[in-house]
Amino acid sequence: MKKDTKKRDVLLYAAPYFNADMRWFTHFACGDPLLAFTVGKKRIAAITVLEMVRFKKESRFDVVLDMNAEMAALRESVPDAGPADLAAALIKRYGGKAFMVPPDFPAAVYDKLLKLGIDVVVGGSPFFPNRVIKTAEEIQWLREGNRASCAGFRAVERVLKESTINRAGYVVYQGRVLTSERLRLEIEKACLDFGGINLEGVIAAAGVQGTDCHCAGFGPIKANELIVCDIFPRITGTGYWGDMTRTYLKGKASPAQKKLVADVKKAHDRAMANVKPGAICYDIHMDVVNYFKELGYKTEIVNGVPTGFFHGLGHGVGLDVHEAPNLGGRAVQKTPLKENMVVTIEPGLYYPEIGGCRIEDSCLVTADGCEPLAKHPYKWEIA
Repeated sequence: MKKDTKKRDVLLYAAPYFNADMRWFTHFACGDPLLAFTVGKKRIAAITVLEMVRFKKESRFDVVLDMNAEMAALRESVPDAGPADLAAALIKRYGGKAFMVPPDFPAAVYDKLLKLGIDVVVGGSPFFPNRVIKTAEEIQWLREGNRASCAGFRAVERVLKESTINRAGYVVYQGRVLTSERLRLEIEKACLDFGGINLEGVIAAAGVQGTDCHCAGFGPIKANELIVCDIFPRITGTGYWGDMTRTYLKGKASPAQKKLVADVKKAHDRAMANVKPGAICYDIHMDVVNYFKELGYKTEIVNGVPTGFFHGLGHGVGLDVHEAPNLGGRAVQKTPLKENMVVTIEPGLYYPEIGGCRIEDSCLVTADGCEPLAKHPYKWEIA
C-alpha cells in the first residue's frame, strides 16, 4: 500500500462531552454533536444554535456557524442532507483539500464523505499526539480529579473505622451488614463534594471478587478480607479524571495477606522510582513483572482464572481515564516517557485463596522523576 504523504487537515464530528478528542480540540463541552475542522491554520465549527453564544466565548475557533441554519439552507437543494453533506459543503466553501478523521469517527458519515468526493482517511491513535503532554492548567485539573479520589478513600476509612464485626464474621455499619454497594455509595457521595462523578462506576470489591480486576463488588463484606477500592472520578467542570486505588481490610490480616500487600507496595515504589523522562514504558512494566517473579509470585491461568500480575502497570490519564501512553500489558510500547506526561502506576497481585491487592497513583512525569498528583496514605489494615 502506498504511504499517504499528503498534508491533511483534521475533521471531527462528535459531542465533546462524550468525546475526549473533540473536547480537547474545541476546549468546549456540550452533549450534542458538532462539526469541527481545520483548513490550514483556520479553525471552523458548525454547532447547534443552542450552544453558539457559549461556544464563541469559550472556544478558540476562527469561524463559528449556526448548524441549524446551515442545514436548513442545504436541505433546500438536498432534502435528505445529513452531517456528511453539511461537512462536504462547508469543506468546499472554505477550500479544504484533504482530511484526516479520528478512529472513532462515525462510519456512516465517513462512508458518505467518500461518496461525496471528499479526500478523507482515518488517522491513528492518539489522534492528537499533543494530548499526552499536559499543560499547567490540565495538570491542575488532574490534581482536582485525584483529590476527589482521595475524598473517596477517606470515606472508606471512616466507614470501616465506624464498623464492627458480628458473630457471623461480617462487617456491620450503622446497624446493617456492610455491602459493596453501600460502600460504593459512600465513596460516590464523598467524590461529589469535590466535583467528581464516577461515570464508569467505583470498584469496592472484597475477597475473591477483588481478584477479578474490574469487578465492581457486590453483596456483604466479610471481616478479614482484602477490599480493592479503585476510585476514578471525572471532574464535571473540566472533564479531567482522577484515578487511584487503595486496598483495605477490616479486622486482622493473615500473614499471607500482609506479605501480598507489602510486596505490591514495594513494586509500586520501585516503579515510581523508575518513572522519569526517557524511561521506556514497557521496560518499567517488565521490571515489575520480573520483580514479582523474583519474589516467587506466579502469573498463570488456574482453572480458567487469571492469577498473579496479569495486567499492565499503568496508562495515561487526561480527558479519558485510559489514554496514551500505555505502560505494558499486551501492548508492547517502546514509547519513552516525556516531561509533563501523566500516567498511573498500579501494580497488583491477585490470588483467590488470599485476595487481591492493587495500589495505584496518578503521577506527573517531572524533569528528573515523577510526582503523585495527590497523596493519600497506604494504611490498609483497620481494626
